[in-house]
Order: sequence, then structure tokens, then C-alpha cells
Amino acid sequence: MLNRLYGIISGNRSTAPPQSTNPNTTMSDVQAGSKAKSESEWRAILNPEQFRILRQKGTEMPGVGAYDKFYQDGVYNCAGCGTPLYKSTTKFKSGCGWPAFFDAIPGAVSRHEDISLGMTRIEITCTACGGHLGHVFKGEGFNTPTDERHCVNSISLKFQEGDGQ
Repeated sequence: MLNRLYGIISGNRSTAPPQSTNPNTTMSDVQAGSKAKSESEWRAILNPEQFRILRQKGTEMPGVGAYDKFYQDGVYNCAGCGTPLYKSTTKFKSGCGWPAFFDAIPGAVSRHEDISLGMTRIEITCTACGGHLGHVFKGEGFNTPTDERHCVNSISLKFQEGDGQ
């Protein structure tokens, strides 16, 4: 079980083969929106840790990300494609070790069932490029308008001061 858990956290989980004629295209690329790229294109623009998390569904260790305890006014964009995902007004202190938001910019984040780790969770991805962001947890009792916690890897985000316009 621990080896399986480490493999999933480090991004080494197997996926079904992509339905594409391009040998460098992954399933994430096929399912993504307008900013999809081949695996080789993603490797060229992302650093290895960004690639591991955004493209291979890895997870940062808790408490190490740049945005966990970061509370400036602005917009959090996808680190892969630059799409605005979250406003700072939806960020809150959850104490989980990752940036937490109670809601995303409408249409910016997609939800997918994730049955890894022997449980069912809701994975969240950038709608535009399919980049892995983290997971959504519901009903934890946080005093937020949605009673949801979007638990997001800092490395999946890039902060932009101001309103993102």
C-alpha cells in the first residue's frame, strides 16, 4: 500500500493509452481544452516538478508550496497555460498544508472522479489545458459559502497581482 501511495503521490501511476495518432500525446492532452499540447511540448515549457504535478498528477509535500501561507490580492493562474483559475477573495486558511480555495472562477476548473488510493475523491484540473491542480473536499465544516475546499498544489499555480485583467 505504501509503495502504491508513493507512486501515486510522485506521479507514477499508470493511465489508459491515449486515443490519438500522435505518439507524444497523453490522455490528459486528449481530454484538455483549447490549450492542449503534446507531452514533448509540455516537457519543453515546464520544469520537471511542474511536469510531474501538472501532467502526471503528482502531489507536493504539505507545507512546502509558495502559496500555502500567501495572502495577497490578485488572481491565481494555471502555471501550465496561464488561464485564470482562482481569485484571492476565495482563498482561505484551512491548515491543510496546501493553498485552499472555496470556489474557482466559473468554467476555469473541471472536476473528475479519482478512485486512486482505494477511495473516491474529486480531482480538479485546469479546463483549458487539463493540468492537474489537486482535489476538492466537501462537507468539512469550514465557514465558507460553498463548504468546499479546493486543495491545490502551489506549483500548479502562478500568482498575478491585481484583478487579472
